[in-house]
Amino acid sequence: MEINKQLAEEFSLKPFQVENTVKLIDEGNTIPFIARYRKEATGSLDDQVLRELADRLSYLRNMDETREKIKAAIEEQGALTDELSAAVDAAKTLTELDDIYRPFKKKRKTRASVAKEKGLSPLAEMIYAQEPDCDDPLNEAEKYIDSEKGVETAEDALQGAMDIIAEMISDDADVRKRMRFVCLAHGSLTAKAAGEELDVYEMYKDFSEPLSKIADHRILAINRGEKEEFLKVSVEFDRDKAMFIIGKTHIREGSPATEYVKRAAEDAYSRLIFPSIEREIRSELTERASTSAIKVFSTNLRQLLMQPPVKNAVTIGLDPGYRTGCKVAVVDGTGKVLDTGVIYPVPPKNKVEEARQIIKGLVKKYNVTVFAIGNGTASHETEVFAADVIKELGGGISYMVVSEAGASVYSASKLAAEEFPEYDVSLRSAVSIARRLEDPLAELVKIDPKAIGVGQYQHDMPAAKLSSALDGVVEDCVNSVGVDLNTASVQLLARVSGLGAAVAKNIVTYREENGRFTSRAQLKKVPKLGPKAFEQCAGFLRVSDGTQVLDNTSVHPESYAAAEKLLKICGYTDDDVRKGSAKQLSENAQARGIDNIAAELEIGIPTLEDIIKELERPGRDPREELPPPLLRSDIMSMEDLKPGMELTGTVRNVIDFGAFIDIGVHQDGLVHISQITNRFIKHPSEVLKVGDIVKVWVLSVDVQKKRISLTMRKEKINNEA
Repeated sequence: MEINKQLAEEFSLKPFQVENTVKLIDEGNTIPFIARYRKEATGSLDDQVLRELADRLSYLRNMDETREKIKAAIEEQGALTDELSAAVDAAKTLTELDDIYRPFKKKRKTRASVAKEKGLSPLAEMIYAQEPDCDDPLNEAEKYIDSEKGVETAEDALQGAMDIIAEMISDDADVRKRMRFVCLAHGSLTAKAAGEELDVYEMYKDFSEPLSKIADHRILAINRGEKEEFLKVSVEFDRDKAMFIIGKTHIREGSPATEYVKRAAEDAYSRLIFPSIEREIRSELTERASTSAIKVFSTNLRQLLMQPPVKNAVTIGLDPGYRTGCKVAVVDGTGKVLDTGVIYPVPPKNKVEEARQIIKGLVKKYNVTVFAIGNGTASHETEVFAADVIKELGGGISYMVVSEAGASVYSASKLAAEEFPEYDVSLRSAVSIARRLEDPLAELVKIDPKAIGVGQYQHDMPAAKLSSALDGVVEDCVNSVGVDLNTASVQLLARVSGLGAAVAKNIVTYREENGRFTSRAQLKKVPKLGPKAFEQCAGFLRVSDGTQVLDNTSVHPESYAAAEKLLKICGYTDDDVRKGSAKQLSENAQARGIDNIAAELEIGIPTLEDIIKELERPGRDPREELPPPLLRSDIMSMEDLKPGMELTGTVRNVIDFGAFIDIGVHQDGLVHISQITNRFIKHPSEVLKVGDIVKVWVLSVDVQKKRISLTMRKEKINNEA
């Protein structure tokens, strides 16, 4: 119950929302299922909030388990007091728990443990007490001289005693907590050049910025520079501040022993406390920056996957290349491969005319309406070639440059070999490029999300944490769109709520052996797809032209009776839904009173409203409500760009310091965060998302460095003009 209360406070939720959500998670329900079909229980929490809550729940439960383990370990040593138990219970982070447990941990051999073995603990206690009338510690130390124990002189004894005091000060959880807090507030992260060569890290050769202000992307850049041995990185903190923190607790003036405790405190800070605090702070900064980067990556991935499909278009996929030629694949509106080939429209072979004739022949033979061009090697030359062919054909065809990120990985995978055994690796890539344009979600689920290329520093992220976050995004997108049970690939089905790779394969096998699914109910016949899995997946799987019209909607089978009754109340039939003639259902329901109908159907208002939306537009694709992708028929080069030129582009990637925009010149332009809007924003994602179609103006062009600077603030251009 304490965890639930804490979650409610942290997420600003009502107690019932947290209690019900935790219960649903514990019962084995998936996040997409809870978000879509248990809105009454959760108060309509969306999938992103539910995932954050589930992650935090796991962290807090882990904290509780760690608390109990720590208490048990301290109790075993006979050292657990009420005060210590209360401190363990009050700890807010795993780091704080580690600080409390530090004095009780079994340590490896340390200077302090060696001193204790020599019998110097009583001397250390006498010195640390710092009594005003105590004997001179040097005189007292002479009593501990013992050659057999390795204590040859009084100075040896004093040093051992100070080692014990240093470790005791280092083990003080309160000192560490205060030190960490003050260091984060007043310390700085510094970077210095490690050698003559700096590569892309020139700006960090003599860098320092307060820990409290440093941007996440700078933390990640500095970390990478250090890893690649271009930079030396450290945390700088005022030593006087540190010693003041230690002194308030451990140093008492006016004793002959005080000076020795001060020396021990200096040693504790330099040798034990600060190196540890520095590691912890750097780890904390990295974790914060990684969390932020993963969030940006997740947001970008969500927007990319939810890009509207180019439906019912016959597409030519072009995978550009120089020496090996440009691979060609013709794909129909369902993703079926109609034809393949290789052309050589660019150097070194320059078989331009032959390539033109081949492409023109394919366009006429299959009624091609769009080209999808990969953005890799030789992309720009291939784009020029495609634009010329479109002009020669008299228009009516458009093209789009598509990101190839991950395509080569997919093409060489076992999955691609199983899907296209008759094609070589390069032709599979051309098919993937075409399909990415036609249905980004269905194609990109086959690729490791980390390889899709809409992140920042993704290779520096904690692999498990990144994979978990991105897999969650893919799962949410797949389930929010819905999956056609009769056409979906194993990879797409595996992302459906309640299904995994094994059951997804069983579904496809059942489909191949028994023909098309005619109803959702048939899923119950699929091996290893039990009642729980059916409950979780059924609402997200679509059966078009089936025996039950509701099977082509996201209405869950558990709500079929309510949906049928709703239609009857409002004067509609299943045929009306099938024909798309129930478009006034919402108005009819509103006239009769949503509250009254919900009560009569014994369902919640959120569920009723979802059912109404689905019955009005069966088989709807939420992606179609977004602006369509920007297709082009002409081309420009960087040399054509001039400052002040107005262009329309597509947002390709959103990062901490700005966004990259495809403006149709092969090289994406950068809109810095300061050039996105007139108002202050903390992050570009507040205004832009991947796939947005935006109007931009050219600020500057550096052809040699292949850099294009853009602005979305028109007055910036007017002022400079």
